[in-house]
Amino acid sequence: MNSIIRRAGSDITEQWRRFLEGDLGSWLRVEEYREDGTLVVKAEVPGIDPAKDVDITLVGNELQIEVRHEEKSEHKDKRGYRSEFRYGTFSRTVTVPGPVDEKDIRASYDDGVLEVRIPVPDDAQAAARKIPITRGTGTGATGSGTGTEASTAQT
Repeated sequence: MNSIIRRAGSDITEQWRRFLEGDLGSWLRVEEYREDGTLVVKAEVPGIDPAKDVDITLVGNELQIEVRHEEKSEHKDKRGYRSEFRYGTFSRTVTVPGPVDEKDIRASYDDGVLEVRIPVPDDAQAAARKIPITRGTGTGATGSGTGTEASTAQT
């Protein structure tokens, strides 16, 4: 299975890759949406200290979020003593549309919700633009000599 995933490379989304590898337990569930030219990524991660337990890094066009969570509870009564430990690392990689400077990314933590805001280029700026085609030999030559082929192709 891993060889199939390696051959497919980045064509498989993170959710499918983790599902195929059986790694859903360490997957950080997030909500993603766009708001006023900003990609907003939110994750519910209550009971953590964001200064110690969260790492957010930008690698190329991928934002990597890693959260470590540790919880300890103890219970003492007449019958004895019981303690429980729960811990784990949860991560998620989000593809960022377009080039982003890490200095422009903002992260906050409030009431158990981690929020990351990433500015993205306007869709209007990223709109498709038609590329003119000139007729000719296909080697970059301008054509057969009259010049009318290039002017009609650019309309």
